[in-house]
Amino acid sequence: MTVSNGDIDVAVFERGNPNGPVLILMHGWPDTHHLWDRVAPLLADRFRVIGFDNRGAGASTVPDDVDAYRIEELAGDLFAVIDAVSPHARVHVLAHDWGSVVGWEAVVDPRAEDRIASFTSVSGPNLDQLGVWARRRLFSGSPSGIAKAARQLVASAYTVAFQVPGLPVPVLKVLAPRWAQFLSYFDGMDPSVVHTAETLPSDIVSCLKLYRANIRGRLGSPDIRSTDVPVQLIVGTGDRAVLPIVYEDAGEWASNLRRRDIAARHWSPLSHPADVARLTAEFIGDLVPAGSRAESL
Repeated sequence: MTVSNGDIDVAVFERGNPNGPVLILMHGWPDTHHLWDRVAPLLADRFRVIGFDNRGAGASTVPDDVDAYRIEELAGDLFAVIDAVSPHARVHVLAHDWGSVVGWEAVVDPRAEDRIASFTSVSGPNLDQLGVWARRRLFSGSPSGIAKAARQLVASAYTVAFQVPGLPVPVLKVLAPRWAQFLSYFDGMDPSVVHTAETLPSDIVSCLKLYRANIRGRLGSPDIRSTDVPVQLIVGTGDRAVLPIVYEDAGEWASNLRRRDIAARHWSPLSHPADVARLTAEFIGDLVPAGSRAESL
């Protein structure tokens, strides 16, 4: 199935219970909808599971313009998918990495109230919140606060190189065919659980535009907006890309927030699919009493 948002065609993939609540899965860099191949089957009995390839990845349109990768544009793709697959009922969203960044952008959008019933974020911060969090600690005068900000800055150092056009490309072209081995090193997982799309060698480069389009502007001039959409954070306690400490203030920006820590690193949908699936299903099931709007989806 293909869903169009202006000149962007989004490749959409469906599985699971056709009569169940709609659960939309969003991936990050440099993945495609295949990121969820170990999670989706564990949710398919209960949910109508919808995955899609972000613009720039997999079978979806790959724009050339950096501005086309702004997270508000990708949030527009999400709303287009929601309208296509569930025009009359709200959906639940489960997202990882840049998919979570986009999910945060979507839930603070006024459209979210009528279109998104819940959001489960895995290893992906709200960039505006992250900017505020870092500023608070850098300028706190507290050694521990400054140290926390410095730790995340070191963990995110690779994003500086990713924003320089062309600079990381030679390394990434060498890395792409060895992606399973890299994740085995970086996340300590069994490389046999890593199944990548055939488009990975191009996706890993084209989606660098996510970093160029969003990092400096969002962190430098945060646009803080809150949400009443129920939000769950699934936090990998060993995540070396997005440190658990960056979510310390998240409760200020989401009125209904739940945090669940798991003993995982960054790519937990691959390494800990049962935990991700279980916590997502529990969160959705616990949201509201039976018979309410969310339960009726």
